[in-house]
Amino acid sequence: MKREEMVVACCGDLSGKVRGKAFPISQMEKRLKCGIGWTPTNVQITCFDAIAESPFGSLGDLVLIPDGATLVSIKSEENAPNENFVIGNIHYTDGRPWEFCTRSILEAALERLRQVAGITLFGAFEHEFQIKHLTNEIGKAFTLSGFQEERYFCEAVIAAMREAGVTPDTILKEFGSGQFEVTMGPQTGVTIADHSLITRELVGMVARTLGYEPTFTPIRDPAGVGNGVHVHLSMLDAAGNPVTYDPNGKHELSDIAGKFVAGILKYLDSIIAITAPSVVSYLRLTPHRWSAAFNNLGFRDREAAVRICPVSDISDIAKAAQFNFEFRAADAAANPHLALAAIVHAGAQGIEEDLDVPEATQEDLSLLDAQTLNASGYVRLPQNLEVALQRFRSNPTVCGWFPEGFPDVYVKHKEGELAYLADKTQDQVCAAYEAVY
Repeated sequence: MKREEMVVACCGDLSGKVRGKAFPISQMEKRLKCGIGWTPTNVQITCFDAIAESPFGSLGDLVLIPDGATLVSIKSEENAPNENFVIGNIHYTDGRPWEFCTRSILEAALERLRQVAGITLFGAFEHEFQIKHLTNEIGKAFTLSGFQEERYFCEAVIAAMREAGVTPDTILKEFGSGQFEVTMGPQTGVTIADHSLITRELVGMVARTLGYEPTFTPIRDPAGVGNGVHVHLSMLDAAGNPVTYDPNGKHELSDIAGKFVAGILKYLDSIIAITAPSVVSYLRLTPHRWSAAFNNLGFRDREAAVRICPVSDISDIAKAAQFNFEFRAADAAANPHLALAAIVHAGAQGIEEDLDVPEATQEDLSLLDAQTLNASGYVRLPQNLEVALQRFRSNPTVCGWFPEGFPDVYVKHKEGELAYLADKTQDQVCAAYEAVY
């Protein structure tokens, strides 16, 4: 049967899912100008395909306009059309950006950072995920044999990334049962999140081709290992020079980078509802899971919410170009554009408030009492989604970073997700997220 080559114009939504519409590739030039029709209430489709309370109802029309620079075209099976998709921004029909478009929200956050500090963000995401049919295997963590057994899959993921224009970095058999991690080379601006979204979709595409089923769920089993998303970030000045490192700075952070990190930590408990936005996210964000449980900065500490990463003294790359910090309080239930926007806004706020560079913890914060934590400025991050949403909604500074109406829509979206899970046991909740992520 004859098949026609198509392109899916898509966007990441509030649930972190990638949704869109397909059109014939012959219409590409037209769609880059005019887009495809979109519906406002689509924003309230939860990860479980239920529609949360929406202020839009059945009213309104929008257009999703592709950004041609994000086009992904991957060779499919022999004698079949390529598999194509392209990321876009949602606009009103008169061309104005739509307030609830996650990619536009990130673009606005990055512009704020440029205006505040004259800097461009440079970074990359790391994704952990599990292959379901391998999750009963043991004895394979970080092993050569664990990689070799899935060599075809790993090689195909890396090849697909390169074909899609994403710079491959590493792929490895991770610690958890059936768990892998894939990393990518750094990019600037909105492309950081674009490549995160693309890479996750490519992993799914390759897996389906092999008859595999991956899951990026934050955690499959409360007793098991979680799947995190780690965001590595540094900064470039207007000339493209790295400005994150200062050999004389506190923890070798430059003044601007230190204030940015301080802003993240000050507002972390109010943005965690965006960076770790599922019910099961909070089963992972607990002490001793190598995730994050407090709003702390750590020096090469994988239990810290923000980690100053190591550099290599034997590398031919200058230390200033290597130097970066890592945000660890995120997972793949989050939309990468929205999560990065929240991080950028928090960092820009820290710069505007001229915050002091925080101390780096050298101890297990879970062993300290509340009085000691408070005296040091540390807070335990929310331990469930309901509390996280309450802290987000009740923080006027954080809500003010986003377009008017967005905080209310976002909270209602997550309340719709919570309602779907209301009568389920913890095991059933974990299974529900495993199925959709």
